[in-house]
Amino acid sequence: MNFSQHLATLKTQHLYRQTKITDACCVDFCSNDYLGLKNHPQVIKSFKQGVDKFGVGAGASHLINGHTTAHQQLEESLADYVGTQKTLLFSTGYMANIGVFSALKNELDWVLQDKLNHASLIDANHLIGLPLQRYLHKNIKSLEKKASRQKGQGLIVTDTVFSMDGDQADISSIQQISKKSDALLMQDDAHGFGVFAPNIPKKSIYMATLGKAAGVMGAFVAGDEDFIDFLVQKSRPYIYTTAIAPALCVATLKSLELIKSGEQNAKLLANIQFFQTFSQALALPIAKSNSAIQPLMIGDSEHALKISHTLLKKGFQVSAIRTPTVAKGTERLRITLNANHTQSQIEQLLTQIKYAL
Repeated sequence: MNFSQHLATLKTQHLYRQTKITDACCVDFCSNDYLGLKNHPQVIKSFKQGVDKFGVGAGASHLINGHTTAHQQLEESLADYVGTQKTLLFSTGYMANIGVFSALKNELDWVLQDKLNHASLIDANHLIGLPLQRYLHKNIKSLEKKASRQKGQGLIVTDTVFSMDGDQADISSIQQISKKSDALLMQDDAHGFGVFAPNIPKKSIYMATLGKAAGVMGAFVAGDEDFIDFLVQKSRPYIYTTAIAPALCVATLKSLELIKSGEQNAKLLANIQFFQTFSQALALPIAKSNSAIQPLMIGDSEHALKISHTLLKKGFQVSAIRTPTVAKGTERLRITLNANHTQSQIEQLLTQIKYAL
């Protein structure tokens, strides 16, 4: 295989990807730290206390001796917060999704997924060997039509807040279809957890990450007691992976406490409203979204990259999102807001975008 030729083609098509070194001097409008908790003094203090007590690593998998009192307390606190019987910690959201699918591999006859689901859900589907069937994005009629054709035990899977568009799934309507079809509902709430109140129907599967609004690292799967115990028995990514650092669990408990207070959440929601109002005043083509994710449609990879680079020179970090992450022709700037942004920063960003278009 000619790797050099492949890389050269990607560069010509403006699709070449590079690791970016974060510049602390720039205002961050592209991270998933929606509530601004990764640098919160109380979270940092809790992490240090966790290191002093437990060290910097877990040392083993959960089922050997890597599951500490901090892990257990976090799982119980998360279950209480989202309103399920139990939760199970994973190292990342990607691993959690693969972990759920791997456990259900021999239990499912079919899977239906939203067209715009996260890559980890698509990859997990491929790994268990079932055909990838996708219904039109947020189209309940499309889902209902496809579900009516299925036989046996199924799984209907959706992002709760979609990572590139910031729009939200209609969980209640999807749950009604899953009941009719004798299917499990699974939702990936990576970008909604901590921002919006969880909506978890009974007898469903819920996954959320802790590296976004919670500001730390890791993920968890929530459900009824039998299902979580089933994952412990069958989920290979859970069984054969070193547990996340106990100190992170201590920090996450503090993050969860701050999330429950609602203070950072209120700041974020105010920023979202201000962003939408000001962008409309400037007539910018921002897709309507009430989440922290605010996509600015560009429609061309080269142009999106140029605008991103221009903004960086002006002191703003905004990512250009290109194919294959999004469909060709829908290339965009993915602007993400957090609770610590000021209205002045938002005004300056949008004004610079207006000049750069």
